[in-house]
Amino acid sequence: MSKARQLLQLPGVFEMHRGGVITRPTIAYETWGELNNKHDNAVLIFTGLSPSAHATSSAVDPAPGWWEEIVGPYRPIDTRHYFVICVNSLGSCFGSTGPASEAPDTGEIYRLNFPVLSLEDVAAAGKAVVDFFAIKSLHTLVGPSMGGMTALAFAAQFPRCSRNLVLISTGVRSLPYSIALRSLQREMIRRDPDWQAGMYEPGQGPIGGMRMARKLGMISYRSGAEWQQRFGRERIAGERRSGDPFAMDFEVEAYLEHHAQKFIGEFDANCYLYLSRASDLFDLAEHGGSVEAAIGSIQAERVLVIGVESDGLFQIDQQRELAAGFESVGRVVEMAELPSIQGHDSFLVDMDRFRPVIDDFFAVG
Repeated sequence: MSKARQLLQLPGVFEMHRGGVITRPTIAYETWGELNNKHDNAVLIFTGLSPSAHATSSAVDPAPGWWEEIVGPYRPIDTRHYFVICVNSLGSCFGSTGPASEAPDTGEIYRLNFPVLSLEDVAAAGKAVVDFFAIKSLHTLVGPSMGGMTALAFAAQFPRCSRNLVLISTGVRSLPYSIALRSLQREMIRRDPDWQAGMYEPGQGPIGGMRMARKLGMISYRSGAEWQQRFGRERIAGERRSGDPFAMDFEVEAYLEHHAQKFIGEFDANCYLYLSRASDLFDLAEHGGSVEAAIGSIQAERVLVIGVESDGLFQIDQQRELAAGFESVGRVVEMAELPSIQGHDSFLVDMDRFRPVIDDFFAVG
């Protein structure tokens, strides 16, 4: 049975991977399907940086989810057969405890008093939800983008906790190009006077900085080939605003502005900063001293790695590295290199290519 967003409050203190604690954190999650008697049909999904736990629609929440065409009845991750859990990241602003949450021990909003966030913390919070359902071993652990690194953090910390692993458009660490982009996005936010060193009031904050950061993000999520095919040099319909020589002229500018305006009404700036930095800090090699040692400790039997040729944020060589690493330690590995032109966002939009690959992997059982 599908359920709308649920909240799990953890008791006591939650120790953070890089130091510090938070008290009685809350983890938001959604579920679809039924957990079987053996508790061995569960699929856990970690998200990218910005989504909530609402991966797909259901009767109790019919709003379309961020992975609507992948999760659900008769879809690749078929909720007729699997009990699917999607967790909102610790540090986010869609129900899980983060910098925008009130600290139970002080009654004040955490803001920048929230400890340094690591993807290991996001993974450990997901493990708490798995434990809540008394699941000893997941059928499959799934993660796209930042969620893929979180899945690796989960698998490295709890190496026997999943029999299958699906890693999409991700890598063992972020490369300098991605780190540089996120660093610039964080600087845009922090240089906005309305950021106020993180002390802005709820519902307010650095709107201008968030707009710019989101626009840069949208540029990096797609590819130049798609921009050319989709927009070319098409102009915005209607007349320019008089008196503004730099008003938007092109359809691609309007597209970026639309997504920026949508984002600033949804996401908290401090949460964005923390999750962005957590993505930069992750390095699988920290679990065992090397990437090879970390991968060798992960006991998943089968691994699916999906990469996209036009992805600039997590380049195809990073997925090849993952596939080769798991093959070298004797895992059964499938590697799919997809010719999508939508760049890093392909796993969200190019469903005609992604559906068959994921469907075939789950069909094996």
